Amino acid sequence: MTFEKSKHTPVQLVNTLFDTTVNKIIPLTAKGVSSGSKLFGAAIFKKDTLELVHASTNNEQVSPLLHGETNCIQEFFTQIPKETRPSPKDCVFYATHEPCSLCLSAITWAGFNEFYYLFTYEDSRDEFAIPYDIQILEEVYRVKAPSDTEESFKSRPLYNRDNYFFTSRSVAEVVDTMEASEIDEFKQRIQEIKKKYTELSKTYQDGKAKGVDSSAVWA
Repeated sequence: MTFEKSKHTPVQLVNTLFDTTVNKIIPLTAKGVSSGSKLFGAAIFKKDTLELVHASTNNEQVSPLLHGETNCIQEFFTQIPKETRPSPKDCVFYATHEPCSLCLSAITWAGFNEFYYLFTYEDSRDEFAIPYDIQILEEVYRVKAPSDTEESFKSRPLYNRDNYFFTSRSVAEVVDTMEASEIDEFKQRIQEIKKKYTELSKTYQDGKAKGVDSSAVWA
């Protein structure tokens, strides 16, 4: 299901994602970064109403596999009774940061077919000092074809954002589809949220420098 087919306006969708980020995900993440977990969070919404189903954050203090997205998916299936749990295909998945290769696979295997993310891989690397999302995709998954030049090889997308299994969009792309009079306001809100994540990142990096215990291998 592509965004264009959604019954919700861009403003409705982005307001929901922003409100959930500030009021649900960031408080969880603030606790997580203090104990050695990264600053990535996620949430799941009902597709028809945008009602929040579950929100979570990274828990690498426990396991290196419990990224924000994988932890959210695991809790979605284990903490919500099957009788009341919506089907993933009827949900929208949201990640605060563009999902890494592990989380892309988890989203796919769990059956979520529509997801959005606030910060890009480049943001994670350049703004939050976590380069491994890009590095792992490049080192493990990007294979040079015989016809590739260095330029064409490096310009290849890291993954297919529209494919058989899912459609994905950055929040910034959704904002760009709004009315011209609304775009500046929402871009400003992105910057305000980024400031909050910059503070969370500092807490995480300071803890890492002090040797706060974590199971993460690539911190």
